[in-house]
Amino acid sequence: MDFLIPVSAYLHIPFCRRRCYYCDFPISVLGDKTNTNTSGSISEYVQFLCEEIKITPTYNRPLKTVFFGGGTPSLLPPRYLDKILATLDQQFGICADAEISMEIDPGTFSLEQLSDYKTLGVNRFSLGIQSFDDKLLEKSGRFHRYKDIEQSIDFIYKTNIINFSLDLISGLPYQTLEDWKSSLEKAIKIQPSHISCYDLVLEPVTAFGKQYKPGKFPLPDDDNTMLMYKMGQRILTEAGYEHYEISNYAQQGYQCLHNLVYWENKPYYALGMGAASYSNNQRFTRPRTRKDYYQWIEKLKQSDYSLDCDYLDTIDIILETFMLGLRLKKGVDWSKIYTSFGEDIIKLIYKILLPYYQQKLVYFQDINDKFITEIKDNNLHDINRVMLSDPDGFLLSNTILADLFAQLESTILESTI
Repeated sequence: MDFLIPVSAYLHIPFCRRRCYYCDFPISVLGDKTNTNTSGSISEYVQFLCEEIKITPTYNRPLKTVFFGGGTPSLLPPRYLDKILATLDQQFGICADAEISMEIDPGTFSLEQLSDYKTLGVNRFSLGIQSFDDKLLEKSGRFHRYKDIEQSIDFIYKTNIINFSLDLISGLPYQTLEDWKSSLEKAIKIQPSHISCYDLVLEPVTAFGKQYKPGKFPLPDDDNTMLMYKMGQRILTEAGYEHYEISNYAQQGYQCLHNLVYWENKPYYALGMGAASYSNNQRFTRPRTRKDYYQWIEKLKQSDYSLDCDYLDTIDIILETFMLGLRLKKGVDWSKIYTSFGEDIIKLIYKILLPYYQQKLVYFQDINDKFITEIKDNNLHDINRVMLSDPDGFLLSNTILADLFAQLESTILESTI
């Protein structure tokens, strides 16, 4: 795709009280009793993070979105957040109306702290609830409990925060359909502007990955996992939330602008331990431990800024565009694919997707956003967007994308031999 200038930045704050049993993110565990206000580890990390910001090349375009993820960014004392934001503004500039998001966890922040975050410019918060059930939280290795959720929501209401999201996880060990329904209903009663529903993914290096096998007790089987997904889609859309992305639901006007940058395959800065940036069809992932990250920063400071990036070839770019874009309700801009890669590629992609179109798992729209009921090879230029059906197409997205990848790679490689 054409080169675009990044106007979004992700900042990784790696600190957590403990590691959840499903987490494989690059984090640093502080323990339950560490005083984050006096933590030398946090102070040192912020210093190195700001150093990275200062040596990152810019394009004289201010940031439109900033996202603090982790880890648990709400373990960050406000004075350090102030320092990071000030450094970002000095190096890149931050638009006056920028969306500035922060992930926060129950039991890790006070009312005063939340108020300070808001005063410093954070205008969107994502609260990591995961479940309202204490037993499920305990079995997942979470630090917080239901009473902490209630307190966090009370703090959000008292600080008059309107733009906030709740994160939930389905498919947890011992979780039933009734458990999941209860979490959804409790989330709706809180009236957040946004709700994210993630299906548990077993990563091999995690405690869950070592202990459980997908679809085997005590994990829900595949049928119940599918029912949980459909239940979430039905309950949340009936409550007025738009299902705008596979795992995300929003009230009108409250889609996460920063995450849309990822799903639309646009470039972005990423800063901090383990963060992965994307610009000019290149990806780069920073070291995943604090020690290695600090050493990497010191080397960068001693020489001209250069990164050993992964360059994406044509297949990679096409697949990432579809892999990310098909997560969205609005799907992928077919006309841009046509313009960027030509008619032969479009015909090949259409041929691969045709069986799923015939099963009503894939839809095509014209320039007027009307669904196309009949498509032939000679009118592929009439297609404006391609998308998955909701919920069935979304549920089979991995299958569709795997087929697309395999056939694209095979055909393009054969044509170059």
